[in-house]
Amino acid sequence: MNARPDFTPAITLPDSERQRCEIWTRVMGYHRPVASFNIGKQGEFHERRYFTQASAKLGLPACHGG
Repeated sequence: MNARPDFTPAITLPDSERQRCEIWTRVMGYHRPVASFNIGKQGEFHERRYFTQASAKLGLPACHGG
């Protein structure tokens, strides 16, 4: 008898069935895929720091990332 009836094994896909994940971000009031950015803008995207309200409430630095 299975000790974990809710357990399902991990699904393994061959590389030929995988899809590239497209990342979109908001720029100047509209959304664009990051892949369409030039090299400099892609670098800026990866250096972004994201505000977290929970950190600000605790008196910690309110940004993380980058």
